Amino acid sequence: MLNLFLGKDPNAPLRILCLGAHSDDIEIGCGGAILKLIETHPNLNFYWVVFGANQPQRASEAEASAEAFLRGAQEKKVVVKGFRDSFFPYNGTAIKEEFEQFKTFAPDLIFTHYRNDLHQDHRLLCELTWNTFRDHLILEYEIPKYDGDLGSPNLFFQLDETLCQKKVQYILEYFETQKERHWFTEDTLLALMRLRGVESKSPGKYAEAFYCRKIVAV
Repeated sequence: MLNLFLGKDPNAPLRILCLGAHSDDIEIGCGGAILKLIETHPNLNFYWVVFGANQPQRASEAEASAEAFLRGAQEKKVVVKGFRDSFFPYNGTAIKEEFEQFKTFAPDLIFTHYRNDLHQDHRLLCELTWNTFRDHLILEYEIPKYDGDLGSPNLFFQLDETLCQKKVQYILEYFETQKERHWFTEDTLLALMRLRGVESKSPGKYAEAFYCRKIVAV
């Protein structure tokens, strides 16, 4: 198994665009990878965008959580939009216009939703990511859910238990509105990372998994 190095020099600037349909999607899907990148790369610039936080408390949760996860990043910009949950396909034009504004950021790496995610809001963001960015490294993250749409990802960020516990602690601490949901538990969040750790033979036992559809070897 070969390692993927994000740039030849770990000290070089790296611009990362994080896209999430709902307030906790980025954290659940790629929070561990983000924490690991901040630990290992001192010069990161994040553009963190949440599209569907149309309730004041959900918006506040999104902002507070992003600040916690991005603590230690060199630069960061957090944007929280108020598009209505479950109605994204009917707001496609307005959401596409938001995507056009991200081009000036010129990201080196993009985290977005999985193309075959069964939640229509998630799926639309993935479609618009590929529609907008044609020459970028795009990693699609996964969200465990009732629908049962987990697949076979092909790229892994190997994590240790300490980092995973930090990720889960932040998620459970900052998203009070989700605590009544049957899936919103520590064991659910850890279980998927443990499974992906097995699949990637992670020395730290845990991993987050992504779908990388295009990568160029140089």
